[in-house]
Amino acid sequence: MRRSWRHGLLLCMVLCSSATAWAQAPTCAVVLMHGKWGTAQSPNLKPVVDKLAPICQVKMLDMPWSRHRLYDQPYADALVQIQEAVTALRQSGVQWVAVGGQSFGANATLAYMAHIGDADALLPMAAGHVPEVFYAMPDLRRSIDTARQKLESGRGSDMVEMSDINQGQRRLVQPTAQALWSYFNPQGWGNMRLSAAAFRKPVPVFWAIGTADSLYPQASAAIYNSMPLHPDSRYEVVQATHATTPEVASDALLAWVKTRVGR
Repeated sequence: MRRSWRHGLLLCMVLCSSATAWAQAPTCAVVLMHGKWGTAQSPNLKPVVDKLAPICQVKMLDMPWSRHRLYDQPYADALVQIQEAVTALRQSGVQWVAVGGQSFGANATLAYMAHIGDADALLPMAAGHVPEVFYAMPDLRRSIDTARQKLESGRGSDMVEMSDINQGQRRLVQPTAQALWSYFNPQGWGNMRLSAAAFRKPVPVFWAIGTADSLYPQASAAIYNSMPLHPDSRYEVVQATHATTPEVASDALLAWVKTRVGR
């Protein structure tokens, strides 16, 4: 009798411990992407990471537009990188996976939903990189057209030099023609309004835009309104710059995510 009692107690301890661990394990995750010339340790996104980490796993990616990579792979490969992160999280047992980012990272969030489309929610903040605007600048247009011409003539691996622009700052980049065209084609995957209109399915979107951002209000609202309507989507306007929008919106974002995942 004593042995049976001890065995039952031990079994209860194991099962109860497993149940507690299961209950505490995050059932949600967020894949976040930095802006142009940023890194996976983006200070602009750190306040968001700090807020979300206690309730969801947070995976930060170093993307092809980072300061270390400067378009070393085409946009299609960037989306594969995101998909691999999402797939790995689902395979680990995560039930709800959101994809988001700031500036160029927000641009990629929209492109991902248009071309892959397996996210459960989107978190684009201070969306940026507008190739149709860049194409209107004569010096950038020459480089972009050169990339297109090389690609069409079967020379997509040739390097093309371009003076890239980020929030008024310039940086010389030299990606392949294939990569440059994939990001700067004015009617390509970087065109946010086209991506928003091509979502594979409606999903909840938390869209944050700062009043001091160059896309506010016309372009930002036009992109948001191009997305398929979802009743849980939220358009959050904050008093912030392009860089500080994620931080200022982080409390509202946290509350929105908690509602989505039942926390």
